[in-house]
Amino acid sequence: MTPRPTPDPTIGDRIRDRRLRRGWSMRFAASRAGVSHATWSRIERGLQAADNRFVLADLAAALECSPAELAGTAVPAGDRDAVAAHAAVHAVRQALVDLDLSVAGSFEAPPLTELARTVALLDTLRQACDYAGASRLIPALLRGLHASASEKPALRLLCDVTFIASSVLRNLGHPADAWLGAERCRDAAAATEDPVLRGYAAYARTSAANACGSYDRGYALAEQAVDDLRPHAALPGAAEMIGSLQLNCAYASRGAKRLDDSRAWAAEAAALARRTGETSTLGLYFGPTNVDIWRIGIEIDGDDPGRAAQIARDTDPAALPIGFRQVFYYTDTARALARLRNRDREAIRFLIVAERVAPQHVHTSSMVQETARALLDRSRRMAGGTELRALCERLKIG
Repeated sequence: MTPRPTPDPTIGDRIRDRRLRRGWSMRFAASRAGVSHATWSRIERGLQAADNRFVLADLAAALECSPAELAGTAVPAGDRDAVAAHAAVHAVRQALVDLDLSVAGSFEAPPLTELARTVALLDTLRQACDYAGASRLIPALLRGLHASASEKPALRLLCDVTFIASSVLRNLGHPADAWLGAERCRDAAAATEDPVLRGYAAYARTSAANACGSYDRGYALAEQAVDDLRPHAALPGAAEMIGSLQLNCAYASRGAKRLDDSRAWAAEAAALARRTGETSTLGLYFGPTNVDIWRIGIEIDGDDPGRAAQIARDTDPAALPIGFRQVFYYTDTARALARLRNRDREAIRFLIVAERVAPQHVHTSSMVQETARALLDRSRRMAGGTELRALCERLKIG
């Protein structure tokens, strides 16, 4: 089976287009990004996968744009649910723009018990990476909870819905909209006067900032939130929230090229996780397994695929029976294996498993598309890879 050619631009195409529009030579652009001319050339020509978030952020900064503009919004493959998820983004964005807690909501509020049941369903869909199902529920939930916002329980539910909206938008490739969702989460958390929920909102803002490539901002938000939450460490959920924020500090530090700081934060989170054990607090699933999944992503984006693969080898993703964390284990491990010599077959196997675990996530991930494209190019040269070609067919990679 031969993959169909696609007219969609690759990340390399977008990088070249932006560079040429500025009239810059490749060597000049590479110097601005702090990468070698050879690396820029390989990425631009599609000879090196642009599936490293930190490198992509450096290239975007050099070209004076956002990483999301270079990555693009991944075109959903033959997956109707993924298409539906992207189609719902505008409605989610509009509902977030309309959400202003300083004025009363204009919609009639359903009973709070009904809203709570729908929020529980939304969280189930989020954990399964069912972005289409989640996106269909979010706008009405935001409006209903806005109308009930005078009640503390409604505000707590609103924290959850805005947090999930931010997460879904970020994973669909809309980090600026994710920031809007995180800001609305901050507003709701502030109204509850709950320190743990304020940390929860800070986590959402940090994640959105990191997705925009604003690592210094992400780090500052997470570090401040850790400091603010420490005096309340005895509260239920506070330790798990502190650990989750420490992981964001580790990721943002690595993005800002502070390797020692990054590993120190990760070690601190790991030590805390050994005390808390596996948890499900606030749907973040902080614990030893999730710490290791974060470490895999940090090391592969930090360009240490060997270390990432080693951590993956010692990690059992089944300890977290939820798709939205397992899929990162499989996709990030696949990215690591794809950069190691003679590990392509394993990388392909991990991508196939990731697709089974969370098809919508895989089908709408620019990082997965870049890894699959690089593997496909090598597979063609070696005349192999039936499973990979089938995956690329589903991803519409030609």
